[in-house]
Amino acid sequence: MSSAPITAAASGNLALGGDLPVHRLGYGAMQLAGPGVWGAPKDEAEAVRVLRRAVDLGVNFIDTADSYGPFVSENLIRQALHPYPDGLVIATKGGLTRPAPDDWRPLGRPDYLRQQAELSLRHLGVERIDLYQLHRIDPQVPLAESLGELSLLQQEGKIRHIGLSEVSVEELEQAREIVPIVSVQNRYNVADRQSEAVLDRAEQLGIAFIPWFPMATGELARPGGPLDKLAETHGATPAQLALAWLLRRSPVMLPIPGTSSVAHLEENVGAAGLKISDAEFSALTEAV
Repeated sequence: MSSAPITAAASGNLALGGDLPVHRLGYGAMQLAGPGVWGAPKDEAEAVRVLRRAVDLGVNFIDTADSYGPFVSENLIRQALHPYPDGLVIATKGGLTRPAPDDWRPLGRPDYLRQQAELSLRHLGVERIDLYQLHRIDPQVPLAESLGELSLLQQEGKIRHIGLSEVSVEELEQAREIVPIVSVQNRYNVADRQSEAVLDRAEQLGIAFIPWFPMATGELARPGGPLDKLAETHGATPAQLALAWLLRRSPVMLPIPGTSSVAHLEENVGAAGLKISDAEFSALTEAV
């Protein structure tokens, strides 16, 4: 008799903004779009299966952006999951334009952000976006203008909470003087910790830290390397160990591993039940 699969609930919980409880292992929907995060996926049916299987496995936080496709990811989420089950939190982002595949350009003008938020509402099929994140700060637009528009959308009931992506501690503090911030999404993984100070500040503030590119392992996963050896000990994959390390790193950590494959999704969610010891955590931490 086979045992029940591990679900995202095993990763623990946190409450976005204090009122949106989610499991700490989510799903990032960037890879649902085509190559270069552009256009439709090669296998749309599999993309729909991935989203539905994620929810079946207890994932109740899905992160996307208007620029993924563009709009391909948001439309797939609606196609697969609408009407949304109770407790499912969908976060999206605005503030990056996409003139071509693999081309990302900040645009933080208030009128543009309002337009994109309105489009995301329509594409996702919701009356209010649970978490709307400024995808990048536009150096050509004062931050107060960009966030001021998101604050207006929040007051109008179209956005519940506001988050940031790829910011420094100084930018986070500047933003917090303008509007309440409930999350930060920066690149961070076991092999790349340049956002360590931002993570530490997020933990101090009690706001969610959403690491993107969470499963990167660098040289740690080389044959005979620290992750490779530990994975063999646990009967797991290096990527699963990388996710387990993130979950252990901080109680405000909310990894969002993404994939376009059901099998890979199930492997990722399995990391929620993987526990590493103090010594193992320290060894991986010190290996970089």
